[in-house]
Amino acid sequence: MSYFALFLLQQAAPSGANPLVSFLPLVFIVAIFYFLVFMPMQRQKKQQAQMLAGLQAGIEVVTSGGIVGTVVSVSDSLLILRVKPDNVKLQVSRSAVTGLVNAEKASEEKK
Repeated sequence: MSYFALFLLQQAAPSGANPLVSFLPLVFIVAIFYFLVFMPMQRQKKQQAQMLAGLQAGIEVVTSGGIVGTVVSVSDSLLILRVKPDNVKLQVSRSAVTGLVNAEKASEEKK
């Protein structure tokens, strides 16, 4: 018999392996996906929520639209920003804030 025929016979024969062992690679893939994708997303959401909760007057922020302004007033869901150069006041949603300007400058200086 050729090696190919032996291979086919081995594949056709019922194996006594545990079916859970065949799912083990799938479990590892799901675990790796969880640690590489979902955990960093959860950590990022938590940091964003902490940053939004810590907003107060006088902090310079960047909105999702790219507007840079200084927080004048904070309410539950709204912020009033003072935008330079004409000191225009804008009312924006708290969730529109994506980051702090001072934190971005500090991270750029460290590089």
